[in-house]
Amino acid sequence: MLVKNGKISKKRDFDNIFKKGKSASGAFLILKFIKNNLEINRFAFIVSKKVSPKAVVRNKIRRRLSETTKKFKNGATGLDIIFLVLPTAREKSFLETKEEAIKLLNKIGLTE
Repeated sequence: MLVKNGKISKKRDFDNIFKKGKSASGAFLILKFIKNNLEINRFAFIVSKKVSPKAVVRNKIRRRLSETTKKFKNGATGLDIIFLVLPTAREKSFLETKEEAIKLLNKIGLTE
């Protein structure tokens, strides 16, 4: 799991990202991001019930994304990033999910 300061948790932060942030999309993931005034990157993962009605499956996808983003947490860029997961993600393996997430993070300028 991400440490507390590596998570986006306040409603005003989410609202700000959705209103003023930019986006990048892939096959089954969408990224919303905005510059923050911190020295770390913060992440959030939104996996709705449309992806799967089972919490086990939704949490599995969150854990996969969380593990993938660990190495991107300490970055000089200072971004707030939200991953939106599309329903087709439930059939994807860990490797496919990781590759897609890294591809999107590289697309917005984050490197490992």
